Amino acid sequence: MRIEVVTFRTVLLAGLALAGGAGCGSRTGGSAPRVPISVARAERRALPYELQATGTVEPIRSVDVTPQVNGTILHVNFGEGDEVAAGQILFEIDPRPYRAALQQAEGALLRDLTQAESAAREAARYKTLAATNTVTQEDYEAKQSVADAAAAAVRSDSATASIARLNLEYATVRAPIGGRTGRLLLHEGNLVRAGSDPLVSIVQMRPILVRFPVPAISLPAIRQRAGQELKAIAMPARDSASTVQGVLSFVDNQVDTSTGTVLLKARFQNRDGNLWPGEFVRITLVLGMQNDAVVVPSQAVMQGQQGTYVFVVNNDGTAATQPVTVERTLDSLSVVAGVPAGALVVTDGQLRLTPNAKVDIRGGPTTETAGGGGGSDAGNPK
Repeated sequence: MRIEVVTFRTVLLAGLALAGGAGCGSRTGGSAPRVPISVARAERRALPYELQATGTVEPIRSVDVTPQVNGTILHVNFGEGDEVAAGQILFEIDPRPYRAALQQAEGALLRDLTQAESAAREAARYKTLAATNTVTQEDYEAKQSVADAAAAAVRSDSATASIARLNLEYATVRAPIGGRTGRLLLHEGNLVRAGSDPLVSIVQMRPILVRFPVPAISLPAIRQRAGQELKAIAMPARDSASTVQGVLSFVDNQVDTSTGTVLLKARFQNRDGNLWPGEFVRITLVLGMQNDAVVVPSQAVMQGQQGTYVFVVNNDGTAATQPVTVERTLDSLSVVAGVPAGALVVTDGQLRLTPNAKVDIRGGPTTETAGGGGGSDAGNPK
Protein backbone atom coordinates (compact mmCIF):
# COMPACT_ATOMS: atom_id res chain seq x y z
CA MET A 1 0.00 0.00 0.00
CA ARG A 2 2.86 2.35 0.81
CA ILE A 3 4.49 1.68 -2.55
CA GLU A 4 1.31 2.59 -4.42
CA VAL A 5 1.13 6.02 -2.74
CA VAL A 6 4.70 6.85 -3.63
CA THR A 7 4.14 5.71 -7.17
CA PHE A 8 1.03 7.86 -7.50
CA ARG A 9 2.83 10.97 -6.25
CA THR A 10 5.69 10.33 -8.60
CA VAL A 11 3.37 10.01 -11.56
CA LEU A 12 1.47 13.17 -10.56
CA LEU A 13 4.63 15.30 -10.23
CA ALA A 14 5.93 13.99 -13.54
CA GLY A 15 2.69 14.96 -15.25
CA LEU A 16 2.78 18.47 -13.82
CA ALA A 17 6.37 18.86 -14.91
CA LEU A 18 5.52 17.81 -18.45
CA ALA A 19 2.57 20.18 -18.52
CA GLY A 20 4.69 23.04 -17.23
CA GLY A 21 7.38 22.34 -19.76
CA ALA A 22 4.84 22.35 -22.55
CA GLY A 23 3.48 25.72 -21.33
CA CYS A 24 6.94 27.28 -21.19
CA GLY A 25 7.68 26.10 -24.65
CA SER A 26 4.53 27.76 -26.01
CA ARG A 27 5.43 31.11 -24.41
CA THR A 28 8.99 31.23 -25.61
CA GLY A 29 8.34 29.86 -29.01
CA GLY A 30 5.52 32.35 -29.95
CA SER A 31 6.00 36.00 -31.17
CA ALA A 32 4.76 39.12 -29.32
CA PRO A 33 1.64 40.75 -30.85
CA ARG A 34 2.09 43.86 -32.94
CA VAL A 35 0.96 47.18 -31.44
CA PRO A 36 -1.62 49.02 -33.56
CA ILE A 37 -0.58 52.62 -34.21
CA SER A 38 -1.28 55.62 -36.40
CA VAL A 39 1.55 57.51 -38.06
CA ALA A 40 2.32 60.68 -39.96
CA ARG A 41 5.30 61.69 -42.02
CA ALA A 42 7.63 64.47 -40.88
CA GLU A 43 7.53 67.16 -43.54
CA ARG A 44 9.74 70.03 -44.57
CA ARG A 45 7.67 73.07 -45.46
CA ALA A 46 7.56 76.85 -45.34
CA LEU A 47 5.79 78.09 -42.24
CA PRO A 48 5.16 81.55 -40.90
CA TYR A 49 7.33 82.22 -37.88
CA GLU A 50 4.72 83.26 -35.33
CA LEU A 51 4.51 83.82 -31.60
CA GLN A 52 1.16 83.33 -29.92
CA ALA A 53 0.05 84.73 -26.60
CA THR A 54 -2.94 85.97 -24.64
CA GLY A 55 -3.12 89.75 -24.41
CA THR A 56 -5.17 92.45 -22.75
CA VAL A 57 -6.61 95.41 -24.62
CA GLU A 58 -5.72 98.79 -23.13
CA PRO A 59 -6.42 102.33 -24.37
CA ILE A 60 -3.57 104.57 -25.39
CA ARG A 61 -5.16 107.37 -23.38
CA SER A 62 -7.76 107.29 -20.65
CA VAL A 63 -8.89 110.29 -18.57
CA ASP A 64 -11.27 111.05 -15.73
CA VAL A 65 -13.07 114.33 -16.36
CA THR A 66 -13.12 116.31 -13.11
CA PRO A 67 -14.58 119.80 -12.45
CA GLN A 68 -12.14 122.71 -12.10
CA VAL A 69 -14.65 125.11 -10.47
CA ASN A 70 -17.47 124.90 -7.94
CA GLY A 71 -21.07 125.15 -8.99
CA THR A 72 -24.27 123.47 -10.03
CA ILE A 73 -24.46 121.39 -13.20
CA LEU A 74 -27.02 123.05 -15.48
CA HIS A 75 -26.72 120.84 -18.57
CA VAL A 76 -25.24 117.47 -19.59
CA ASN A 77 -24.69 117.48 -23.34
CA PHE A 78 -23.99 113.81 -24.06
CA GLY A 79 -25.36 110.36 -23.32
CA GLU A 80 -23.65 107.59 -21.41
CA GLY A 81 -21.49 105.52 -23.73
CA ASP A 82 -21.46 108.14 -26.50
CA GLU A 83 -18.45 108.71 -28.72
CA VAL A 84 -17.23 112.27 -28.13
CA ALA A 85 -14.66 114.39 -29.92
CA ALA A 86 -11.81 116.30 -28.30
CA GLY A 87 -13.08 119.75 -27.26
CA GLN A 88 -16.75 118.75 -27.32
CA ILE A 89 -18.87 120.36 -24.57
CA LEU A 90 -19.84 117.75 -21.98
CA PHE A 91 -21.13 119.70 -18.96
CA GLU A 92 -22.22 123.26 -18.28
CA ILE A 93 -21.75 124.51 -14.71
CA ASP A 94 -23.63 127.62 -13.60
CA PRO A 95 -21.43 130.41 -15.07
CA ARG A 96 -23.07 133.44 -13.46
CA PRO A 97 -20.73 133.81 -10.45
CA TYR A 98 -17.71 133.51 -12.70
CA ARG A 99 -19.08 135.92 -15.29
CA ALA A 100 -19.69 138.48 -12.54
CA ALA A 101 -16.18 137.92 -11.15
CA LEU A 102 -14.73 138.50 -14.61
CA GLN A 103 -16.68 141.72 -15.05
CA GLN A 104 -15.47 142.92 -11.66
CA ALA A 105 -11.87 142.08 -12.49
CA GLU A 106 -12.07 143.77 -15.88
CA GLY A 107 -13.58 146.89 -14.24
CA ALA A 108 -10.77 147.08 -11.70
CA LEU A 109 -8.25 146.58 -14.48
CA LEU A 110 -9.74 149.43 -16.51
CA ARG A 111 -9.75 151.75 -13.48
CA ASP A 112 -6.18 151.00 -12.52
CA LEU A 113 -5.06 151.22 -16.13
CA THR A 114 -6.46 154.74 -16.37
CA GLN A 115 -4.76 155.73 -13.14
CA ALA A 116 -1.48 154.18 -14.28
CA GLU A 117 -1.54 156.12 -17.54
CA SER A 118 -2.19 159.37 -15.65
CA ALA A 119 0.59 158.62 -13.18
CA ALA A 120 2.99 157.81 -16.01
CA ARG A 121 2.23 161.13 -17.72
CA GLU A 122 2.72 163.00 -14.46
CA ALA A 123 6.05 161.27 -13.83
CA ALA A 124 7.20 162.13 -17.35
CA ARG A 125 6.24 165.78 -16.84
CA TYR A 126 8.12 165.95 -13.53
CA LYS A 127 11.14 164.39 -15.17
CA THR A 128 11.25 167.27 -17.65
CA LEU A 129 10.77 169.86 -14.89
CA ALA A 130 13.47 168.26 -12.76
CA ALA A 131 15.88 168.55 -15.69
CA THR A 132 15.39 172.35 -15.66
CA ASN A 133 15.44 172.52 -11.87
CA THR A 134 11.85 173.70 -11.84
CA VAL A 135 11.00 170.92 -9.34
CA THR A 136 13.31 169.08 -7.07
CA GLN A 137 14.68 165.64 -7.80
CA GLU A 138 12.79 164.32 -4.78
CA ASP A 139 9.48 165.51 -6.27
CA TYR A 140 10.23 163.69 -9.51
CA GLU A 141 11.16 160.46 -7.73
CA ALA A 142 7.93 160.60 -5.71
CA LYS A 143 5.87 160.91 -8.90
CA GLN A 144 7.82 158.08 -10.52
CA SER A 145 7.12 155.86 -7.52
CA VAL A 146 3.40 156.53 -7.84
CA ALA A 147 3.57 155.65 -11.54
CA ASP A 148 5.44 152.41 -10.82
CA ALA A 149 2.90 151.40 -8.18
CA ALA A 150 0.04 152.08 -10.58
CA ALA A 151 1.72 149.93 -13.26
CA ALA A 152 2.13 147.10 -10.74
CA ALA A 153 -1.55 147.36 -9.85
CA VAL A 154 -2.40 147.04 -13.55
CA ARG A 155 -0.33 143.87 -13.80
CA SER A 156 -2.06 142.44 -10.72
CA ASP A 157 -5.49 143.33 -12.07
CA SER A 158 -4.59 141.75 -15.41
CA ALA A 159 -3.69 138.48 -13.66
CA THR A 160 -6.92 138.57 -11.65
CA ALA A 161 -8.90 139.11 -14.83
CA SER A 162 -7.10 136.20 -16.51
CA ILE A 163 -7.98 133.89 -13.60
CA ALA A 164 -11.60 135.04 -13.69
CA ARG A 165 -11.73 134.46 -17.43
CA LEU A 166 -10.22 130.99 -17.00
CA ASN A 167 -12.76 130.10 -14.29
CA LEU A 168 -15.54 131.19 -16.60
CA GLU A 169 -14.12 128.90 -19.29
CA TYR A 170 -13.89 126.06 -16.76
CA ALA A 171 -17.61 126.42 -16.14
CA THR A 172 -17.99 124.82 -19.57
CA VAL A 173 -16.48 121.34 -19.24
CA ARG A 174 -15.08 120.02 -22.51
CA ALA A 175 -13.73 116.60 -23.48
CA PRO A 176 -9.92 116.63 -23.14
CA ILE A 177 -9.59 113.72 -25.60
CA GLY A 178 -11.77 111.99 -28.14
CA GLY A 179 -13.14 108.60 -27.20
CA ARG A 180 -16.03 106.70 -25.65
CA THR A 181 -17.61 107.94 -22.46
CA GLY A 182 -18.37 105.68 -19.53
CA ARG A 183 -21.02 105.78 -16.84
CA LEU A 184 -22.31 109.25 -15.92
CA LEU A 185 -21.33 109.85 -12.29
CA LEU A 186 -23.04 113.21 -11.69
CA HIS A 187 -26.20 114.56 -13.27
CA GLU A 188 -27.95 117.87 -13.88
CA GLY A 189 -28.68 119.68 -10.64
CA ASN A 190 -25.78 118.13 -8.74
CA LEU A 191 -23.43 120.48 -6.93
CA VAL A 192 -19.79 119.89 -7.85
CA ARG A 193 -16.59 121.08 -6.26
CA ALA A 194 -13.27 121.75 -7.95
CA GLY A 195 -11.03 118.68 -7.92
CA SER A 196 -13.78 116.48 -6.50
CA ASP A 197 -14.91 113.08 -7.79
CA PRO A 198 -14.86 112.61 -11.58
CA LEU A 199 -17.87 113.49 -13.66
CA VAL A 200 -17.27 110.82 -16.30
CA SER A 201 -14.39 108.78 -17.74
CA ILE A 202 -13.29 108.75 -21.39
CA VAL A 203 -11.16 106.09 -23.08
CA GLN A 204 -9.63 106.46 -26.51
CA MET A 205 -10.87 103.67 -28.78
CA ARG A 206 -8.98 104.43 -31.99
CA PRO A 207 -6.16 103.59 -32.15
CA ILE A 208 -5.81 101.15 -29.27
CA LEU A 209 -3.13 98.90 -27.76
CA VAL A 210 -2.88 95.24 -26.80
CA ARG A 211 -0.24 94.27 -24.23
CA PHE A 212 0.93 90.67 -24.12
CA PRO A 213 3.86 88.68 -22.68
CA VAL A 214 6.07 86.33 -24.66
CA PRO A 215 8.75 83.95 -23.34
CA ALA A 216 12.15 85.57 -22.91
CA ILE A 217 13.62 82.87 -25.16
CA SER A 218 11.84 84.60 -28.08
CA LEU A 219 13.51 87.95 -27.39
CA PRO A 220 16.57 87.36 -29.67
CA ALA A 221 14.30 86.64 -32.64
CA ILE A 222 12.38 89.85 -31.97
CA ARG A 223 15.51 91.93 -31.54
CA GLN A 224 16.96 90.57 -34.80
CA ARG A 225 14.00 92.20 -36.53
CA ALA A 226 14.38 95.58 -34.83
CA GLY A 227 13.42 98.33 -37.23
CA GLN A 228 11.06 96.08 -39.18
CA GLU A 229 7.30 96.50 -39.05
CA LEU A 230 6.13 93.26 -37.46
CA LYS A 231 2.50 92.37 -38.04
CA ALA A 232 0.29 91.47 -35.09
CA ILE A 233 -3.09 89.76 -35.40
CA ALA A 234 -5.63 89.97 -32.57
CA MET A 235 -8.62 87.66 -32.20
CA PRO A 236 -11.24 88.69 -29.61
CA ALA A 237 -12.37 85.82 -27.42
CA ARG A 238 -16.01 86.84 -27.82
CA ASP A 239 -15.80 86.71 -31.62
CA SER A 240 -13.28 84.15 -32.81
CA ALA A 241 -14.40 84.64 -36.42
CA SER A 242 -13.13 88.22 -36.64
CA THR A 243 -9.51 89.33 -36.52
CA VAL A 244 -7.89 92.74 -36.32
CA GLN A 245 -4.46 93.52 -37.74
CA GLY A 246 -1.91 95.86 -36.22
CA VAL A 247 1.83 96.32 -35.74
CA LEU A 248 4.25 95.77 -32.88
CA SER A 249 4.89 99.14 -31.20
CA PHE A 250 6.70 98.43 -27.93
CA VAL A 251 9.19 95.98 -26.41
CA ASP A 252 9.82 96.32 -22.69
CA ASN A 253 13.35 97.09 -21.53
CA GLN A 254 13.58 94.21 -19.06
CA VAL A 255 12.48 90.62 -18.51
CA ASP A 256 10.01 89.84 -15.74
CA THR A 257 12.09 87.54 -13.54
CA SER A 258 9.00 86.10 -11.81
CA THR A 259 7.47 84.82 -15.05
CA GLY A 260 10.44 84.65 -17.44
CA THR A 261 8.56 86.75 -19.99
CA VAL A 262 9.00 90.11 -21.67
CA LEU A 263 6.10 92.52 -22.20
CA LEU A 264 5.19 93.62 -25.73
CA LYS A 265 2.53 95.99 -27.03
CA ALA A 266 0.89 96.07 -30.43
CA ARG A 267 -0.97 99.05 -31.88
CA PHE A 268 -4.27 98.59 -33.75
CA GLN A 269 -6.27 101.19 -35.66
CA ASN A 270 -9.48 99.50 -34.46
CA ARG A 271 -11.60 101.39 -36.96
CA ASP A 272 -14.58 99.05 -36.45
CA GLY A 273 -14.26 99.06 -32.67
CA ASN A 274 -13.79 95.28 -32.45
CA LEU A 275 -11.24 95.60 -29.66
CA TRP A 276 -12.67 96.69 -26.32
CA PRO A 277 -10.57 98.05 -23.44
CA GLY A 278 -9.96 95.49 -20.72
CA GLU A 279 -10.92 92.37 -22.68
CA PHE A 280 -8.66 89.37 -23.30
CA VAL A 281 -7.67 88.55 -26.87
CA ARG A 282 -5.64 85.86 -28.58
CA ILE A 283 -2.76 87.59 -30.33
CA THR A 284 -0.32 86.32 -32.95
CA LEU A 285 2.94 88.14 -33.67
CA VAL A 286 4.25 87.33 -37.16
CA LEU A 287 8.06 87.45 -37.30
CA GLY A 288 8.36 86.24 -40.88
CA MET A 289 8.58 82.97 -42.84
CA GLN A 290 10.71 79.91 -42.08
CA ASN A 291 11.24 78.14 -45.39
CA ASP A 292 12.90 74.91 -44.21
CA ALA A 293 10.97 73.99 -41.08
CA VAL A 294 10.63 70.27 -40.26
CA VAL A 295 7.19 69.76 -38.76
CA VAL A 296 5.35 66.86 -37.14
CA PRO A 297 1.87 66.70 -35.64
CA SER A 298 2.00 68.01 -32.09
CA GLN A 299 0.40 64.81 -30.72
CA ALA A 300 3.46 62.86 -31.88
CA VAL A 301 5.71 64.67 -29.39
CA MET A 302 6.05 62.96 -26.00
CA GLN A 303 7.55 64.23 -22.79
CA GLY A 304 9.89 61.99 -20.80
CA GLN A 305 12.41 62.25 -18.00
CA GLN A 306 15.18 62.90 -20.52
CA GLY A 307 13.17 65.52 -22.42
CA THR A 308 10.95 65.46 -25.50
CA TYR A 309 11.00 62.60 -27.96
CA VAL A 310 8.99 60.89 -30.71
CA PHE A 311 8.56 57.26 -31.77
CA VAL A 312 9.96 56.68 -35.27
CA VAL A 313 8.90 53.64 -37.32
CA ASN A 314 11.86 51.80 -38.86
CA ASN A 315 11.88 49.85 -42.13
CA ASP A 316 11.78 46.55 -40.23
CA GLY A 317 8.39 47.40 -38.71
CA THR A 318 9.64 48.36 -35.25
CA ALA A 319 9.30 51.63 -33.38
CA ALA A 320 12.26 53.36 -31.78
CA THR A 321 12.45 56.49 -29.65
CA GLN A 322 14.11 59.57 -31.12
CA PRO A 323 14.97 62.64 -28.96
CA VAL A 324 13.78 65.90 -30.50
CA THR A 325 13.84 69.59 -29.69
CA VAL A 326 10.58 71.46 -30.13
CA GLU A 327 11.42 74.92 -31.44
CA ARG A 328 7.85 76.17 -31.50
CA THR A 329 4.28 75.14 -32.22
CA LEU A 330 1.84 76.46 -34.78
CA ASP A 331 -1.77 75.33 -34.56
CA SER A 332 -1.56 71.49 -34.51
CA LEU A 333 2.03 71.31 -35.79
CA SER A 334 5.35 71.34 -33.94
CA VAL A 335 8.57 72.57 -35.51
CA VAL A 336 11.21 70.10 -34.36
CA ALA A 337 14.91 69.41 -34.69
CA GLY A 338 16.28 65.87 -34.47
CA VAL A 339 14.02 64.08 -36.96
CA PRO A 340 14.73 64.08 -40.71
CA ALA A 341 12.06 65.06 -43.18
CA GLY A 342 10.25 61.98 -44.45
CA ALA A 343 10.49 59.96 -41.22
CA LEU A 344 7.37 58.17 -40.02
CA VAL A 345 6.43 59.30 -36.50
CA VAL A 346 3.77 57.70 -34.35
CA THR A 347 0.80 59.94 -33.66
CA ASP A 348 -1.46 57.50 -31.80
CA GLY A 349 -0.73 54.42 -29.72
CA GLN A 350 2.54 55.64 -28.16
CA LEU A 351 1.43 54.69 -24.66
CA ARG A 352 1.41 51.01 -25.63
CA LEU A 353 4.84 51.13 -27.25
CA THR A 354 8.20 50.09 -25.92
CA PRO A 355 11.51 50.60 -27.71
CA ASN A 356 11.87 48.25 -30.73
CA ALA A 357 8.30 46.98 -30.36
CA LYS A 358 6.67 45.54 -33.50
CA VAL A 359 3.95 47.81 -34.83
CA ASP A 360 0.91 47.51 -37.04
CA ILE A 361 0.19 50.72 -38.93
CA ARG A 362 -3.52 51.38 -39.26
CA GLY A 363 -4.13 53.62 -42.26
CA GLY A 364 -1.99 56.51 -43.44
CA PRO A 365 1.57 56.23 -44.81
CA THR A 366 3.50 52.99 -44.34
CA THR A 367 7.04 51.70 -44.65
CA GLU A 368 7.93 48.82 -46.89
CA THR A 369 7.72 46.18 -44.17
CA ALA A 370 5.97 47.93 -41.27
CA GLY A 371 2.84 46.20 -40.10
CA GLY A 372 3.61 43.08 -42.14
CA GLY A 373 2.02 44.59 -45.25
CA GLY A 374 3.25 46.17 -48.45
CA GLY A 375 3.70 49.90 -48.92
CA SER A 376 5.85 52.55 -50.49
CA ASP A 377 9.31 53.26 -49.14
CA ALA A 378 9.65 56.67 -50.76
CA GLY A 379 9.54 58.41 -47.43
CA ASN A 380 11.70 56.03 -45.41
CA PRO A 381 14.01 57.83 -43.00
CA LYS A 382 17.62 57.55 -44.02
